[in-house]
Amino acid sequence: MRLLLIRHGQTPDNVEGVLGTVAPGVGLTDLGRRQAEALPAALADETIGALAVSTLVRTQLTAAPLAAARGLAPTVLDGLREVKAGDLEGRHDTEAVTAYVGCVFSWASGDLDVRVPGSEDGHEFYARYDAALADLIAGAEGDGHETVAAVSHGAAIRAWVGSRAVNADDEFIRQHLLENTGVVTLEGSIDAGWRLQTWQGLPVGGAELLDLEAADPTGESY
Repeated sequence: MRLLLIRHGQTPDNVEGVLGTVAPGVGLTDLGRRQAEALPAALADETIGALAVSTLVRTQLTAAPLAAARGLAPTVLDGLREVKAGDLEGRHDTEAVTAYVGCVFSWASGDLDVRVPGSEDGHEFYARYDAALADLIAGAEGDGHETVAAVSHGAAIRAWVGSRAVNADDEFIRQHLLENTGVVTLEGSIDAGWRLQTWQGLPVGGAELLDLEAADPTGESY
């Protein structure tokens, strides 16, 4: 199976560096909408047979142009949502951001007992993200498809890839940014494991769709 994990387009929270993870969440900025509109052309060579989004509206808005171009009806999977910020929700100060992204790096290093204050730990995060991807892949395989895509979130994608890809780890995800509409491609299976093929950290539409002024803590390298 070929798996594409696509980060959603830019939101007002990304611009301000706010940790916003409660559903349904904010929509896209004007730039975010242009980023989303660039996805169909950027992924034209991918034979995507199934498409999933999270329960946060920003993923659904991002997926809409791709879904329309491919004639796909996105499946909404709650497990694909962002790492839940809990007590850090709505904050953008350095202390909160450091605590939040620190949990992601800890999980990818294997310390799953670390808990986001007032929220989930690594065991809970991976259980729901793994289950969501398993549902997406099982449906696609049943229909004979070999490539699936999921529009998800910066911290969630980094945490999952850093743990589940055999050729990535916590240091890899620290060093690789994942801007809005960046695409991470893996190949493998739920049973055999996953290998990272490409990490496209910049917006798929090119440098003109990159906002260098946005705070965006879940997309930065550290």
